[in-house]
Amino acid sequence: MAVADDLDRATDSTDPQWAWVAEQTRAYLASGGAVGHESNGLRTLILATTGRRTGVPRRTCLIYGTAGDDFVVVASKGGADEDPAWFKNLLAEPSVGVQVGPRRFTARARPASAAERGPLWTTMAGLFPLYDEYARKTDRVIPVVVLTPRE
Repeated sequence: MAVADDLDRATDSTDPQWAWVAEQTRAYLASGGAVGHESNGLRTLILATTGRRTGVPRRTCLIYGTAGDDFVVVASKGGADEDPAWFKNLLAEPSVGVQVGPRRFTARARPASAAERGPLWTTMAGLFPLYDEYARKTDRVIPVVVLTPRE
């Protein structure tokens, strides 16, 4: 079960394709959220999940939007044909650690319901239009994830 305290001890992706994400994640955490929270008009958060096979905390940096008190992220993986590992991890264990700017909290993650997905997708694609391009690149339905703070 990932919690806010796992953000610092979690590991980053070792895939060279995503090295820039790992670098941004480390800068974000080292600065207490002062560096990397907002970049080019986009806001990002750090998400810590529990590895579904290893049990080891994993983390990544994601663009986010909001829906009421919840945070919303998209499991796009750049339009790849498979879901990102972090999404598979939260399906196995929905308790996650989150950092938004300086704020850290534990949240419950869940895929958006069918009724929620359309409006949330529109919101997220409005923030980051490449999501629509990613959706055209793949046959999978790209998941939208709702993060509900527990505190």
